[in-house]
Amino acid sequence: MRFFVFMRLVVNEKIFETSNAETIMALLNELRIEPGQVAVEVNLSIIKKAEYSTFRLNDGDKVEIVNFVGGG
Repeated sequence: MRFFVFMRLVVNEKIFETSNAETIMALLNELRIEPGQVAVEVNLSIIKKAEYSTFRLNDGDKVEIVNFVGGG
């Protein structure tokens, strides 16, 4: 028997339920977001890109994903 554990996150002010996004990198992959093009904040703390693969997300975390936009 296989059990799925769902985690509820708040991503950019919207509720997001997942069973696969245990790390920031996994969340970005699930959302199909290129990690090199964004900054990520979890519970008001900016997370370094080098930590995306190891930073563990927890049920109820508030995640903000900000895209970089070029212009001139």
